Amino acid sequence: MDLLSLLFLLLAAALVWYWIDSLGDLELARKAGKKTCLEAEVQFLDDTVAGMSLQLVRNEYGRRVFRRTYRFEFSETGNSRIEGRVVVLGHKVEQVTMDPYLMMQQHEPLDHH
Repeated sequence: MDLLSLLFLLLAAALVWYWIDSLGDLELARKAGKKTCLEAEVQFLDDTVAGMSLQLVRNEYGRRVFRRTYRFEFSETGNSRIEGRVVVLGHKVEQVTMDPYLMMQQHEPLDHH
């Protein structure tokens, strides 16, 4: 095997590893966004998240890991789309944030006596 073939094989292996690694974090972010919306009693729209940014940073142990930021959309009324974000650091959810939204109040039925 010549050097060029070996480099191509190593590059292909790195790309496959990165793709599989990304899929795991994508699913983790989707579940975190969905759970946060459920707890906030809002609709998690489209049942998906989308990648926004990728950084190579050091974790609390000094190891280099990927910090991936994903965005999702939610709605409090079904008529609006509001953005939320999930940050995954080294296969752990670091932070979930949601843009401000109007919380709809439940009105008690009027008692007409």
